[in-house]
Amino acid sequence: MIIKTFLADDHRLFRDGLRRILAETADIVVVGEATDGLDALKKMRLGGWDVALLDVSMPGMNGLEVLQRIMDDDPKHRILMLSTYHEDEYAIRAIRAGTSGYLTKNSPIDLLISVIRRLAHGGRYIDPKLAEKLLFDLAPSSTMPRHSALSNRELDVLKLIAVGISLTEISQKLKLSAKTISTYRARVLEKMGMQNNAQLIRYVAEHKLLE
Repeated sequence: MIIKTFLADDHRLFRDGLRRILAETADIVVVGEATDGLDALKKMRLGGWDVALLDVSMPGMNGLEVLQRIMDDDPKHRILMLSTYHEDEYAIRAIRAGTSGYLTKNSPIDLLISVIRRLAHGGRYIDPKLAEKLLFDLAPSSTMPRHSALSNRELDVLKLIAVGISLTEISQKLKLSAKTISTYRARVLEKMGMQNNAQLIRYVAEHKLLE
């Protein structure tokens, strides 16, 4: 069985490196690529792939939003989410949205290839380092943290505000208008019950959302 994969990541060096690595396997081929979320959504909806590898953080539309829309189209799709860090909150959201796997980009190449094969044959995978924490975080709770009410994009904006990036810089990074970013910030403040950026920054630090 030849496993047809689709790569979606805005970093060309990462895509090029991954494509070369997969080219050395006998049973995995890359049949398509995308550089941002909107491009990925458009191309993935054309079909022709078995497993899609999506970067969590992409401009325009992040990987979680792409995941949600693709799974709404067909929940049987096999998608592996890739992240730079052990972002527990994103992992939780990805699992809830129906991802088949979640893996950090610093994982060994042999593991990545093994996970792709596992997903292609109907299996699932999550980094063991995240598994125990996610079991507790995914359990029903009457004391859910405030940020659990945020959408994926609102969470992105919250984290970028927390690292001191201006709204203009955030709009450039996410490829959205400054007005849209201001709207997201207003929604974040409202949902979090806060008044200013200082409170948001303190909350992010206390809940270790950037680790």
